[in-house]
Amino acid sequence: MIDLKLLSESINNEPKFEIFYNRLIETNQKMNLTAITQKDEVYLKHFLDSVTATEFISNNSYVLDIGCGAGFPSLPLKIIRPDLKFLLVDSSLKKLGFVNELIKELELNDIQTLHTRIEDLKHRDFDCVIARAVAPLNILCEYALPYLRLNGLAVFYKADITQELDQAKHAIKFLGGSVIDTIEFDLEGNKRILVLIKKVINTPKGYPRPQNKPRKNPL
Repeated sequence: MIDLKLLSESINNEPKFEIFYNRLIETNQKMNLTAITQKDEVYLKHFLDSVTATEFISNNSYVLDIGCGAGFPSLPLKIIRPDLKFLLVDSSLKKLGFVNELIKELELNDIQTLHTRIEDLKHRDFDCVIARAVAPLNILCEYALPYLRLNGLAVFYKADITQELDQAKHAIKFLGGSVIDTIEFDLEGNKRILVLIKKVINTPKGYPRPQNKPRKNPL
């Protein structure tokens, strides 16, 4: 069971989240980073939601964040888990510019960004891959599982997987994954789910497919 109260206290007691919030709102006036702007909502739906995966990520893991956007979930995770090393990938150069400025201001170490499409990423063998509000589960699996080391963990943040999980069964198995848990919790009336997928066998070569094929022709 995720201890939301303890995580919330950790966020509220960490001054870096106040800086994060202020910069997010300030930059959001010039660039579309989030539709959520009220402070309590940002703390709940962005900060707290992002850190709910913390207990499932092993110590000192090298974590890949696919489609990091304005830095969620990786920046909140990094703030409360300084032991983790991160690579944040996004196709939006403007959003990565915001994230890079924030990384410097918050004085975060062992965290880098890369402007690229995930299909073009060369580095493999991450300990953990995370993704939040990026794509349906079957597409996410093709984006994520090829980049995991054997026995690595994918953590996907979802609101509802009723249909997605069934539709993703073939992709998960084909790409070498196995669902080890789906953790449901309530975020003050907002249903949230963490889907945990372990890489149990090597992914076939050639994945993820290039030229946006995972979205155009999902497994």
